[in-house]
Amino acid sequence: MTAELDVSARSTIRRQTLALDAGIKLADTPETKIAAEIFRPAGSLTDPPIVFICLPGGSINRGYYDLGAEAQPRFSFARYMAEAGMITVSIDHLGVGESTRPADGFALTPDVIAEANAHATRQIVSGLRGGGLISDLPPLPKLESIGVGHSMGAMLTVIQQARWPSHDGLVLLGFSNNGLIEHLPKPAHALIGHPETIPARIGDIARQIYPSPYPELAPSPEGSAMFYGSMAERDGVQALKAARDVLLAVSGLQSMVPGSIRPRANAIAVPIFLGLGDQDIAGSPHAIPATFPNSRDISLLVLPETGHCQFIFPSRELLFARIAAWAGTIVDGVGG
Repeated sequence: MTAELDVSARSTIRRQTLALDAGIKLADTPETKIAAEIFRPAGSLTDPPIVFICLPGGSINRGYYDLGAEAQPRFSFARYMAEAGMITVSIDHLGVGESTRPADGFALTPDVIAEANAHATRQIVSGLRGGGLISDLPPLPKLESIGVGHSMGAMLTVIQQARWPSHDGLVLLGFSNNGLIEHLPKPAHALIGHPETIPARIGDIARQIYPSPYPELAPSPEGSAMFYGSMAERDGVQALKAARDVLLAVSGLQSMVPGSIRPRANAIAVPIFLGLGDQDIAGSPHAIPATFPNSRDISLLVLPETGHCQFIFPSRELLFARIAAWAGTIVDGVGG
């Protein structure tokens, strides 16, 4: 594990990049690395301390959690939480951003990616609790971990938590298990109603559909309407473009299959915060809590005049504040 400190951010924020062992060996890639970025306050942390482990959605890299960066920090989830005394770690999935990109990206099924993210999460959390991850930060033995995922990243967060429990709570943004049947390629329709078979079949079906495991989605009016809506801030849209990346074809395909992670969702017992826009693409927001029948603590926030990428809409201020407050209820023992 290697780390590089960047103190160019505002004096109240400390930013550090990490290169973590992904713990995954593929036929064409025996060594795999996860790139991550950690944001923390220069001053004191909350008591007990909180770390958000954040996963981006489809066609986006870890920059989604620091939109606008230092130039326009109002869009940045990571900087908001650092100002509130909490730590944020944003992760590039294998195949995306600065993480290892295997030649055979069809081998990167959602379960493989989730396993790699879980391996990276263990290194981050244990390194923060025991000390040593960051040279000038003391051990944080009482650290609480909260998994954050947007869209496809939320699906991957659920899979990770179900198979390799990592977090004390989950924040799922722009997520449902309804899929996008109107955009689902025909060969993948055979998976509907058979979620238990998807981990073994999804890679082969993706190979039938996509010429590349890492397609780049061209901008289109339809895509802009789906993700931005009419109320997105222009500066936010520009900031989001800087975080665009390739799509992980296999995970993107699974996220479009209705009910694709039902067995995984059934296994989630930790508290959950659901954040959706009223113009989101996830279906009826009020039906989504039923996706998690074994979680006894589910909070739902529906943001007004907001599309799928919530951070670029004015309502993000409400979203950030509510997530920060909700995280405090988890560590205080109110949640769960």
